[in-house]
Amino acid sequence: MPVPQLDDRLQFPPVHEAAPDGLLAVGGDLRVDRLLVAYAQGIFPWPHDELPLMWFAPDPRMVLLPDELHVSRSLRSRMKRGEFELRFDTDFRGVVEACSAVPRRGQDGTWITPAMVEAYCRLHAQGFAHSAETWCEGELVGGLYGVSLGGAFFGESMFSRCTDASKVAFAGLAQRVGRAGFRFVDCQLHTDHLASMGARLWTRTRYMRALKDALRLPTLRGRWMGVGDGLRVALPMAPVGVGEEAAQHVAAKPAVADGRGPRTASGNEAAASAG
Repeated sequence: MPVPQLDDRLQFPPVHEAAPDGLLAVGGDLRVDRLLVAYAQGIFPWPHDELPLMWFAPDPRMVLLPDELHVSRSLRSRMKRGEFELRFDTDFRGVVEACSAVPRRGQDGTWITPAMVEAYCRLHAQGFAHSAETWCEGELVGGLYGVSLGGAFFGESMFSRCTDASKVAFAGLAQRVGRAGFRFVDCQLHTDHLASMGARLWTRTRYMRALKDALRLPTLRGRWMGVGDGLRVALPMAPVGVGEEAAQHVAAKPAVADGRGPRTASGNEAAASAG
């Protein structure tokens, strides 16, 4: 069956039409409006070398419920010792570029192309994309980035330059979005790394129902700041500048199906389970 080709319209096929590997459509672009429409419908871009831009809606889907986060005793101990500092949105570009640059086991190159870096930096500038960052002695040693809409956080990629750094960022993010009322963290694809921290595979039907519920909540838009065990918006932004059509799609109920975990890049523990 031919894969649908996207045009300039901000429209995607229904997610239940995705191929068994999750491929839903090809083509289109990475402008802010299209990305927001995609995430609001359970779709994400995943470029492949020398191929048109690909859009995926996999079934099953790796998801973490914040209250099901599992932090091992050893990781909890490291976090309590204060060896690492957790920050949000202080070096978003640095996190994305680190995710694109750190080699992944068994893979040549990266799916985080320069166009992807710039696209997500634009989403960050508009207050929709965020980074959770692990710092040690003034250096960025791990982190992740993703997109926030309503009560859902869509993880995109993570990296680690020292043991446990990506886990600290992931755990810190999950704890804080949970306290902020988020419904789930979308990890996209299964990895042992994410499963060890409590993420589970959901059917597309369950995922789409949860997404529909999560998008009823307001978006915590702007630059995030960690405050104690919670989150607040340091630089709040009004819901403007993303395009009227995209805003309508984001506010609308996503279609329910018939019935990249964050894709990791790490020189240490996350590399072994990179998606």
